[in-house]
Amino acid sequence: MLMLSFIGRYKYAVDEKGRVSIPARWRKSLSPEANETFVITRGLDRCLFLYPLDEWEKIEKRLRELNTFNPEHRYVMRVLLMWANEVTLDNQSRIMIPKNLLEFAKIDREAVLIGTLDKIEIWNPEVYEEYEKGQPDYETVAAKVLGSR
Repeated sequence: MLMLSFIGRYKYAVDEKGRVSIPARWRKSLSPEANETFVITRGLDRCLFLYPLDEWEKIEKRLRELNTFNPEHRYVMRVLLMWANEVTLDNQSRIMIPKNLLEFAKIDREAVLIGTLDKIEIWNPEVYEEYEKGQPDYETVAAKVLGSR
């Protein structure tokens, strides 16, 4: 079975209706089960998460395993799901980002799309730049996270 791998970074214009293109390389790696459909929702650090439908189903499975009597579990479930929308590629290989998500992520005329293996993150370019500036030295973090165990 082929593993889905969204990698790379792309910058695209966002039109007045909130539509943004999905890179051809990423579209080619979609599974037939995704049916050119994604779920877009609120992400972390002021970005949006865009999951192919089949990958979103794995998130739903994890959510179904949460304990709804645990307040933290309920909160994560509510936030993730209340922002979630199904979107499908149009004839020009674009998705339409709902207005409330554009506002949440402060996305206006441009978006940076970042591949993070099983999903795509969509950022306002300035917000992403500020996020990067606030991070510690990459080499230090990489050594800590990926270094020998």
